[in-house]
Amino acid sequence: MSMNDAYQPINCDDYDNLELACQHHLLLTLELKSGEIIKAKAQDLVSRKNVEYLVADEAGALRELRLDKIASFSHPQIGTVVVSES
Repeated sequence: MSMNDAYQPINCDDYDNLELACQHHLLLTLELKSGEIIKAKAQDLVSRKNVEYLVADEAGALRELRLDKIASFSHPQIGTVVVSES
């Protein structure tokens, strides 16, 4: 996956759900568009050079996931959110 491809902002409601997950440090099951499944604790949302990332703690290691590379995320409190572009 090239990190140079143009970033596509995600839907505001989906972003708000990720923000809520970060505030409560929820353990999310994330499915990436590549097919990879990750279980990680939501930590923060950051923006660098007009690209937004979810900072997630995966088994003690911090990982930054581009928001437009996330297909869906789920947690019992918020259900399953299928990420769509804005």
